[in-house]
Parts: sequence; structure tokens; C-alpha cells
Amino acid sequence: MEIGIVRQRYTPYGGAERFVADALAALKREDVALTLYTRAWPGGEGAFAPVICNPFYVGNVWRDWSFARCVRAAWATHRPDLIQSHERIAGCDVFRAGDGVHRIWLEQRARGMNPLRRLGLVLNPYHRYTLNAEVRLFADPGLRAVICNSRLVRDQIHNQFGVPDAKLHVIYNAVDSTRFSPALAKQRDAVRRVYGLPTDATVFALVGSGYHRKGVAQAVEALARLPENTWLVVVGKDKNLARYRALAERFGVAARVRLAGPEKDVAPLLGAADAFVLPTLYDPLPNACLEAMAAGLPVITSNQCGAAELLAVHDAGMVCDAQDVAALADAMTQLLDPALRAAMGARARQAVLPFTAPAMAAQLVGLYRSLLGLKTPTRTL
Repeated sequence: MEIGIVRQRYTPYGGAERFVADALAALKREDVALTLYTRAWPGGEGAFAPVICNPFYVGNVWRDWSFARCVRAAWATHRPDLIQSHERIAGCDVFRAGDGVHRIWLEQRARGMNPLRRLGLVLNPYHRYTLNAEVRLFADPGLRAVICNSRLVRDQIHNQFGVPDAKLHVIYNAVDSTRFSPALAKQRDAVRRVYGLPTDATVFALVGSGYHRKGVAQAVEALARLPENTWLVVVGKDKNLARYRALAERFGVAARVRLAGPEKDVAPLLGAADAFVLPTLYDPLPNACLEAMAAGLPVITSNQCGAAELLAVHDAGMVCDAQDVAALADAMTQLLDPALRAAMGARARQAVLPFTAPAMAAQLVGLYRSLLGLKTPTRTL
């Protein structure tokens, strides 16, 4: 069995790449050959046979269009048994909708914008190209399966594009529940000293890059409605850090907000925090939420986040509208109760324990084999 994986920019640490990498061991056991279609190959992983598709481009529209054209040309020369694309390219057999539905993202992003900025979104050439690519992808009769990383995404694809339920497969991301566990709290006081946090404060952690999308402004404003011993630590990259520092000053909480910037390892912060908050505008299933849950933290997120469905089913946190600051502040206030945090955090961890890399890989392999009409081999114990 040969599986072609399409990812324009491949790095060993990207979300889509982590999804694939977590399945490699199981795929190897199934005697699966993996071909990667990408613009650049960093090397270091023998699992993939890379096919470089790196035509010249200027601008992001030309970039995506030229890559798609080059990949289709490569398929015409040699086509694997199945092609799984992580890019919106019509002609693949399997599409992993890791970024959700672009149309929904634009609708959420436009909320609160003035009419001129909304018009700018509508007329933006890149968004128009991506929307059209999305339509072509889901209308392609050759598309045999869509991997959705949450039921939220599954339902949105079905409702927006009419893709039959039989083609939509929910496979949650894997999370390392050994690395991310309540044991991280053993270093709680030491990590708090690093961030300048009081040992007796209630600390909310927020992890995510692109602060507008992740709801950092709403979290800062909500913090202003909470008691003085409540703090917020934000880890992630944003090009407008100064704007958010000024926002914290304006709401009078600058002393209780830590904008730490990007961190290579967020595990220590999760061990030092009491709860996790992510009032994101749109997130199909952020790994940060799964990691926080594995660490035993209750989570507050928005109704446009794929993790919300897990919180609701397992009573492991709270869900509100991304821009409803009053509801967000109320949820954060409720989690000032240590007993409630402990109960919800324990349920949060139990909710994600089944999301192991082997379990995810088994689902992938099962899907591939079913699409190819192959029987799943019986294993002896």
C-alpha cells in the first residue's frame, strides 16, 4: 500500500505533520509506503519518500495555485494507491480538514468588523481563491473520504457543502497524556517564580499564536472583572504584542497579565496554571486544549472550537461565545472554586486518555484499508 501525503510546507513540528508523524509507526507495521509532496524537504525522517513540488511564485495566491498545479502533474506521472491532502487541492482521494472550513472562519473573523474591513475580506484575492478551491475540492466526485478532527468540522462540511455523512470520518488528534499530566504540577512553584506569579494566585493559561483569533483581548477584558488574585499568562506568537500590553494597561490589569511570547515547551506552564482559557474565534481542534485537558486542567473555550464538544460531553469545562466577555468572565469566576476546578480537571484528563497515537493510527489504517477494499488483518495476542 502506498499513501501519498500532500503538505505544501512540511516541518516536523507542524500540527498536520504531527498528525501524520504520530501514525508512522503503525503505518510501517502495515507495510505502508509514504510519499510526501511538498515544496521543501528538511530531511531527517526516513519514513517519507519526498517529491519536491516547488515552482516559482510571487504572493500567496500564486504560491497555492502553482503548488496545486505541480502536485497534480506529479500525480499524472505516478499516482499512489491513495492520496491524502492536507491542502485544499481537488483530485485527492482523502482530504484532512485540519483547518476546518475557510468560509466559516471568515464569517467568524468578520464579526465586530466595520463594513469597510468586511468588504476587504470579501474582495481579498487570497480568500476568494481559497473559497473557490474549497468548493472545487468538496464537489470533486473523486473525493472518497474527509478526515475531520472534530464533530464540529464534520457538521460544518456536511451543512456547507452537502458532503454525505458516509464520507466524513471524525479522527481526533492524538495527545501525549504521559508528557502532559497532572504530575507537571510538581514544579508549580518553581515555574510560577519564572513568570513572576504569586504562589497563592489563581492562574489562567492561554496558549495560541495569532492573538486576535485566539481571543486574547476578550480574556484580558474578562480578567478585569475578576478578583485581584487572578492572573492570566499568554504563550504564543503575535506581531502586535505592544497593542495587547496597552490593552491590559487600559483595563487596569497589566500587573496581572503576562504576555510571554512563543515558548518551545508549554508543558511547564500548564503545570503552573489552575485552568485553561481559549475564547477562540474559530479552531477546529487546537492541540493546546487537548494538552491542557491531559494535564488535568478545566478548559473554557468558545462554541466554535472543536474541543467544546468534548467539554460538554464530559462536563470538563465551560463553553461560551467567543466575543461574550460577560459570559467568559462568569465562567472564569466559577473556576475560582478549587473543588470545581479539581473535579472538572479530572474529567478533562479522562476525556482525552483514549486519544493515543496508536489508537489514531489504527483509525487511519482502518480507513485506508476500507477505501482500498482490503481486509483488516486479524492479530494474535
